[in-house]
Amino acid sequence: MTRLYIPRDSSALALGADALAEAVEREAARRGLEVEIVRNGSRGLLWLEPLVEVATANGRVGYSNVEDTDVAALFDAGFLDGNASHPSHVGIVDEIPYLKKQQRLTFARIGITDPLSIKDYIANDGLRGLYMALNTDGDAACAALIESGLRGRGGAAFPAGIKWKTVRGAVAQQKYIVCNADEGDSGTFSDRLVMESDPYVLIEGMIIAGIVTGATIGHIYVRSEYPHAITMLEAAIENARAAGWLGDSVLGSAHRFELFVAKGAGAYVCGEETALLESLEGKRGIVRAKPPVPALVGLFGQPTVINNVITLATVPIIFAKGAAFYKDFGMGRSRGTLPFQLAGNIKFGGLVELAFGVTLRELLYDYGGGTASGRPARAVQVGGPLGTYLPESQWDIPMDYEAYAKVGAVVGHGGLVVHDDTSNLADLAQYAMHFCALESCGKCTPCRIGSTRGVEVIQRIRNGDTSTRQVQLLRDLCDTMVSGSLCAMGGMTPFPVMSALDHFPEDFGLETVQPQAAA
Repeated sequence: MTRLYIPRDSSALALGADALAEAVEREAARRGLEVEIVRNGSRGLLWLEPLVEVATANGRVGYSNVEDTDVAALFDAGFLDGNASHPSHVGIVDEIPYLKKQQRLTFARIGITDPLSIKDYIANDGLRGLYMALNTDGDAACAALIESGLRGRGGAAFPAGIKWKTVRGAVAQQKYIVCNADEGDSGTFSDRLVMESDPYVLIEGMIIAGIVTGATIGHIYVRSEYPHAITMLEAAIENARAAGWLGDSVLGSAHRFELFVAKGAGAYVCGEETALLESLEGKRGIVRAKPPVPALVGLFGQPTVINNVITLATVPIIFAKGAAFYKDFGMGRSRGTLPFQLAGNIKFGGLVELAFGVTLRELLYDYGGGTASGRPARAVQVGGPLGTYLPESQWDIPMDYEAYAKVGAVVGHGGLVVHDDTSNLADLAQYAMHFCALESCGKCTPCRIGSTRGVEVIQRIRNGDTSTRQVQLLRDLCDTMVSGSLCAMGGMTPFPVMSALDHFPEDFGLETVQPQAAA
């Protein structure tokens, strides 16, 4: 019997993967052929979806962009034997350069396994980290996480081990682990791929966090726009509970841990950790002033670890293979790997997991293949809708938290949105302010009022008032938002605006950059 792999993540489903799987099953039955269809997750090579893989003695052979109407021709071409005569044939999938050159740690199982098969998960090194955590002192576990250099894979890049140590040391009757799966940044999809393609790695990471910190309840806060991820997580949690991973005795130990999925209501600001906590408590999603920090006063006023999906999904491999193994990847204080997500005007859009230190130019051309339009790339927004626009002169800076901070940029969640030379950066800058005005929770004046005034000032400049006074007003407004906003919503909105103004002044009708006046 031949085994076929047809993905069922939302990107493949949007391209007809369900109809494709049904067509393959029907055609095989019509021809009297026995096939086993495994609905795996996506490999992250999104420009090839739906990617059908056929298990052969030489490895899994891929056929790209397959539609249900192609199925009969595929059978005629002998695709069950891995034959290359069909035009969709892409060869051994593991040998595709885009995939082969990656350093997949967190995403090692993505696209390899059936996402809901516990047997597949364990056969591919699953649970090794959890067993190690069960046999490690909590203080030593926190020290190992600190030693690994793992930092939060969101915007702040705060050391995960420090956060866990704080929660572990807090005295409370109840502690929580909260996963921020409110992946709302433009051009980002790594969280979705984990939840849809390898949900058990997230579950394992959260259980480990609970064991180490003394937390007994976990919540995964997922954006409502991810229905397939929610369905997959809920099914995986039930399977994990039945297998003894969750409940009063985690894998027969004295540790207790329960896990639940919460659905967000679509507010971008709930990606900010304190607004998320308010929402999880059933309140309006608005930011909290800090201090106190959530690690001490978090969900329902109790000590809470809040990490995003990639951070928690990376924990199992650190515990399984050791801090030194993970720390060996990366550079400076940016250790390990990050899943970079190539989106926007890019020829080969998808996910690329590499160690910190890779450059934007390498990602754009060695992996992304340049722009989809074929025109010259002009700017890349890194770090979501509130990230900076990097001109070509900054594309050789290594992807490193500190190196990017030196030029006023952020690595963030690793999302890259590419724009070619037809893009108008003044228009994009104005949209950033408009986005903030729409999505602001309204609690603090710099964000609520500043974003509205920012839209107006940029419009005046674009209408022809390019006086020094008007440009300086925009800079002063941005400075106020950066310095006075309660959270990153208002504090980072000026990043795309100022980078567009500094690097692409011609789009604002300015001949040269007008420097900020000395104080």
